[in-house]
Amino acid sequence: MGRFKKLSHAVYDCKYHIVWCPKYRYRVLLEEKARFVEASVRMLCGWKELEVEALNVQKDHVHVILGIPPKYSVSDVMEMLKGKTAIKMFQRYPEMKKKPYWGNHFWARGYCVSTIGLDEEKIKKYVQYQEEEERQEESQQLEFGF
Repeated sequence: MGRFKKLSHAVYDCKYHIVWCPKYRYRVLLEEKARFVEASVRMLCGWKELEVEALNVQKDHVHVILGIPPKYSVSDVMEMLKGKTAIKMFQRYPEMKKKPYWGNHFWARGYCVSTIGLDEEKIKKYVQYQEEEERQEESQQLEFGF
């Protein structure tokens, strides 16, 4: 029973691959802001006892593999993560409250979620190497003048 976790009334192995992005998919998650988002997500997940299996902050989106206990819904976790990180971003970087982030809306409205089953290792590798693949794709596009 090594991969399973226990709650008082449940034994579970609930892992999700979740992707979300800033409003209009602007490429604003650079260097310091990317590190800030990563640290914030890890801190918030620690508070809720969520397992961060892999986390990769790209310029225009965030990939995370999360172990979420069945006492929490994915939508509640995403509401908390996106809401709290947006508040923290605007506190830390007040200039981001100006256009194009009208009001307190940093993240786009939705997110993509997929359950992880038997292909967990394959998905972890995908998340970890996503950035390198994107870099290669961008350099090819520049090479051909796109």
